Amino acid sequence: MPASQEPLLNLAAWVPCTEVEGPGRRFALWTQGCLLRCPGCCNPHMFALAPRWIVPVSQLVKEIAQAREQFHIQGITLLGGEPVLQARSLAVLARECRRAELSVMLFTGYYLEQLQEARFPGVEELLAVCDVVVAGPYRRELPETRRNWAGSANQRFHYLTDRYGPEIETDPRFRPAIEIRFHPNGLAMWNGWPVVAATKKPPSRPLLEEDASCQPEAAPQESACPPPCSPQLRASAHC
Repeated sequence: MPASQEPLLNLAAWVPCTEVEGPGRRFALWTQGCLLRCPGCCNPHMFALAPRWIVPVSQLVKEIAQAREQFHIQGITLLGGEPVLQARSLAVLARECRRAELSVMLFTGYYLEQLQEARFPGVEELLAVCDVVVAGPYRRELPETRRNWAGSANQRFHYLTDRYGPEIETDPRFRPAIEIRFHPNGLAMWNGWPVVAATKKPPSRPLLEEDASCQPEAAPQESACPPPCSPQLRASAHC
């Protein structure tokens, strides 16, 4: 494929190794742009349909391979924003990950039947290479109190392969937590699930916020992943 036709992704952020965005250690990426704009969303700064970090899929494939070698990740997680708005390029990325025997987990604000009806370009190809899809809009009046990773009780887990099963939803190893990465310049970056089920209230700060005085609402999880400095942070002069 000519370089001019190389698939690109518009990303809000990415983390080479995390243990709070799906089962096991994972490479997580957040796409920029969302049409749903759910009230109380953790990531309102990712709503805008505007260029943020334009990254070639081939670059991400290389970084994911490096993360697998360095951190022994078991898969990737696609979040947002709304990932299906960039389904065509994500399908290319996810296909390469599946070829490398990495699992693919997708979070979307659309229910599965809505995706099938809406016909977003590339969505069929993306779903064909996903292992788990967590589908449905965030509804802050329905806080999730039992399942891992789900923000509200209306959201549905779909297991499209036999890689994972419903047991991961309540596995105590994956309880909601956050990770905080401190960088040499004194800034901190955190990601994860800041709404502890017992609090039943939306987070007061967005995910992946960079702050020198980070005060999350949930206790940080002690992670086996080192605090890598993502290219996204380097590009924004925060590392």
